[in-house]
Amino acid sequence: MTGSVRKLSISVPPDVAERLEREPNASAYLVDAARALMRREALAAELAHQGIQVTDEGVARARATRAAVDAAWPSERYEAVRDRVRRAVRDDDVAGTAQAPAA
Repeated sequence: MTGSVRKLSISVPPDVAERLEREPNASAYLVDAARALMRREALAAELAHQGIQVTDEGVARARATRAAVDAAWPSERYEAVRDRVRRAVRDDDVAGTAQAPAA
């Protein structure tokens, strides 16, 4: 965290307090968590603006689909895709471009 900051005093349940006490920098941990939630809320707002309603049922269907794909793909296939993406990102960083890797 750089730049200006504000000091807050918060109350949290015991389980959250125990988790935060294990963090070397609880403030940074909470900032990361809050920003992740803010990104999720912004995505939901943008999807709603585009006419896409996110529902619990839709999320459950998407998770089930993802689980089915995870079960169907062997770990070697995941690793091959990860390697291809890493190479593409590395190549894009060197070239100064931002293109998606070919499928």
